[in-house]
Amino acid sequence: MFINEKKEIIMKIKKIHVAIVVVIFISIVSLNACKTIRNNFTTPPKPWSGYCKVKSHVSSYDPNKKTVFIIADPKVTEMFDMLTPFYLFNSTGKANVFIVAKDKTPILVKRNLFVLPQLTFKEADSLKAKADVIVIPALSIRDENQDTAVISWIKRNFRADTRILSICDGASTAAATGLYDGKSITCHASDLESIQRHFKKLVWIRNVSVVKDGNLFSTAGVSNAVDGSLIVINELFGQETMQKILNEIRYPYPEVKLFHESIVLKGRNKFTVAMKILFRSNKEIGMLLKNGINEFELAGVLDIYSRTFPASFKTYLLGDSTVQTKYGLTLINTGDNSIKGLDELHVLSPELFTKADQVFFKNTKIVRYDHQQKQYLVDKCIKRIGDQYGSRFADFVKISLDYN
Repeated sequence: MFINEKKEIIMKIKKIHVAIVVVIFISIVSLNACKTIRNNFTTPPKPWSGYCKVKSHVSSYDPNKKTVFIIADPKVTEMFDMLTPFYLFNSTGKANVFIVAKDKTPILVKRNLFVLPQLTFKEADSLKAKADVIVIPALSIRDENQDTAVISWIKRNFRADTRILSICDGASTAAATGLYDGKSITCHASDLESIQRHFKKLVWIRNVSVVKDGNLFSTAGVSNAVDGSLIVINELFGQETMQKILNEIRYPYPEVKLFHESIVLKGRNKFTVAMKILFRSNKEIGMLLKNGINEFELAGVLDIYSRTFPASFKTYLLGDSTVQTKYGLTLINTGDNSIKGLDELHVLSPELFTKADQVFFKNTKIVRYDHQQKQYLVDKCIKRIGDQYGSRFADFVKISLDYN
């Protein structure tokens, strides 16, 4: 009898130990994941509210150049969709390039980071400039219930020789104009089926990076903003100009790659993300903003690393709250400069990383981007992510970018 009681006590003690271990394990996992979950899923970034005192810089209009208008939505505009064409068309030196919106409300591109539109629709109309290209990034609305001011402006400025470039899920806004009815179009592989249900008058295409139907262009997902912009640049300004830009950004192919694998995000990809969030290192990442920052690099690093679901991703601006990008966009940073817990800081312009910056971030790993390195930015980032989190997670990031 005594022996049985002793065994029961031992078993109870073992169960208590197991329970304690389980509770500790769950607590550790929860602590590891909670900030990541909060910042990426449960607390969405907030659009700008209230009046903005900052005035945007607007380049002078040159009537001898082609004019490119890039549509923006203050609630949220996909940063790579918007900033990549802005950079690439500006890099030609042959275009007026303007980010336009219905008002001057700063555009949310990332938590606490905003871009000022350069022109309102009314101001753009006052230029009396023909729209040679209208770029439509992925905006906040992805079905037929579009902002009528946006749709009206696009239709009013479209001419027979105007080229429209729809990027990623900007296809939903492009489709809502009716201009693509009966025409071929594409969008992000993982969203094509859901968007297609709202727009059945279009011919939806898979497995191509850029679709051209007359003067109407569209691209697959986020990363294909590059391919679409290069194709239109080639049509507007010729092969030599396009090749110059292609070489400048270290595009990984000798010419624009049109073949594309439309791979849809599946359950196993989401499981890979869940395992990373729960059990891997969820880094607190930062980026230092400087005057003259390259728009393509800015959008690339922010967009790609945001897809790693970090514990946080902050932008830092020391000494001011605004900077001017290479081609004159005004960035507004509303976050603080606390570096507590910061694991790594991405520096896009190492030559501008001062001694004062080094002192401020002295205990933080600095990730520098060498402009002499002959590697395409997207490939560079994905390779590093693969080294950090493994090939399966890197594959998820590629699919989320539609980079296949």
